[in-house]
Amino acid sequence: MIKRVFDLFFSIILLIILAPLFVVAGILIKLDSPGPVFFKQKRVGKDNKTFMVYKFRSMSVGTPDGAKENLGEENSYVTKVGRMIRQFTIDELPNLFNVLRGEMSLVGPRPPHYTQYDLIKMRTEAGIHRVKPGIAGYAQIMKTGGEDLVAKVKGDKYYVEHMSLWLDIKIIIKTAIMRFTSSETF
Repeated sequence: MIKRVFDLFFSIILLIILAPLFVVAGILIKLDSPGPVFFKQKRVGKDNKTFMVYKFRSMSVGTPDGAKENLGEENSYVTKVGRMIRQFTIDELPNLFNVLRGEMSLVGPRPPHYTQYDLIKMRTEAGIHRVKPGIAGYAQIMKTGGEDLVAKVKGDKYYVEHMSLWLDIKIIIKTAIMRFTSSETF
């Protein structure tokens, strides 16, 4: 209950504070390439139920639907503005609407693409599927959010076993620091 109140309070505050950034990002996306500003993609959430995650569109219209690591030469699909908004994880800000809808939390394991069958199976076996996915996650701040599924699941499992408001706050702070001090993307 505390986590849900925390999620609602801070997602509403963030949406209000970041409203001008949403407008600027939307304008830049429209100027950069044809297509919608927002992008929806099927992801796997709590109890392995699918939902549509909202993001700013960072790729060209017509990009094949799939997990990042399955796209091959991903950079050929990313737009100029898309590179910029991905660098600072601005493309993920519309996930705040998923938090408001109760499909996601501010902190939790990142929601896998519905075609990431191996990852979904491993997470289910580890009991990770019992928590809501999050915008920021422990595996990402530990830099295990890449293609190494075993490391990713290990990081996600650690989070599930140690979930607390204090850990969520530490993950949010570390995520913000990583975003604004590094050009690496998770």
